[in-house]
Amino acid sequence: MGKKIKKGSKKDKEATKAKNDDSMNSKKLEASLSDMSLTAKSDNSKLKLDNRRRCSSTTRSMTSLSHVVNQINEGMIKNVIVMVGAGISTRSGIPDFRSPETGLYANLKRFQLEDPCDVFDFDYFLKNPRPFFELAKELYPSGKYLPNEAHFFIKILHDRGILKRLYTQNIDGLERAADIPEGKLIEAHGTFSSATCIKCKKQCKGKEIKNQIFEGEIPRCHMTDNCRAVIKPDIVFFGKDLPKRFFTFQHDFTKCDLLIVMGTSLQVQPFADLINSVNPRTPRILFNREKVGPFVKCKRKEDFTMTGDISDSTRKFMDMLGWEHQLDSYLQKQQKEKKKARGKEICGSSKGEKKTDR
Repeated sequence: MGKKIKKGSKKDKEATKAKNDDSMNSKKLEASLSDMSLTAKSDNSKLKLDNRRRCSSTTRSMTSLSHVVNQINEGMIKNVIVMVGAGISTRSGIPDFRSPETGLYANLKRFQLEDPCDVFDFDYFLKNPRPFFELAKELYPSGKYLPNEAHFFIKILHDRGILKRLYTQNIDGLERAADIPEGKLIEAHGTFSSATCIKCKKQCKGKEIKNQIFEGEIPRCHMTDNCRAVIKPDIVFFGKDLPKRFFTFQHDFTKCDLLIVMGTSLQVQPFADLINSVNPRTPRILFNREKVGPFVKCKRKEDFTMTGDISDSTRKFMDMLGWEHQLDSYLQKQQKEKKKARGKEICGSSKGEKKTDR
């Protein structure tokens, strides 16, 4: 008589289910990354956003979110990954892209683009790079825009030794301005901190072409003899490969014990799919003006949302953590530095006027 097969325990079944969920999420993400490009484009080379919506949860009670806060304060959470989009920078004064009158795309009307998204189309750039460099003048990190509560929240996560990685869609450089170390930063859509000649492929630091951009000139190669091709900041254009460092996610997300998502519509792939690569039981918190993606109506009990103004929500969360004093310290320091820099500008301007009078 054969041996009886022992039925798996409830814990065994749950572990098997979690393993299967991980495998399914991994396959979905691999599929979206198969072409290693920012997002798919239609035949007429226009931006195509993926409007898929996966299941998500309604907002949980503050008690449940408080449990996550307690885990952080008790040292139980040690590998936080943060995903951010343009929404975290609006408090800093950076215009969004699509507002009809004030958006960045609206300011490009004089170039009579068939589609405003062409400004990030490489084929169009080869024909006419001027619209991109006009947009670059607005976005180029220059001290005009400063980090806000959301950026400093992420910096404080690093200060406390629990920030595993920051994945950003933004190209405004405010994460760097908040002194988040480059090693912790994955700039999924590129950066202005470096630039590459489109012909000889040699690289230079972004600051080497900064003055030319602000003076309305198109930067030309100075790194190779007789090469006068355009130097393009290392911003990822539609249909182009993402930076190699983006694929660090394959190691990062398996270790993640808290995922924080801030200021993103979770529409542009493959960035949006990263959210599905954490363990199904890993808590996820959304800070956004409204619920998006998996946070709209899913039953995942480990999902939490804090909707409304992102900077205000961030401050509330930091108050829950007891970290608000650190946030205020960073903001006050930034204000003092801003006043000091402004004072130097006024002083320099006054000296210039006196020399002119003489």
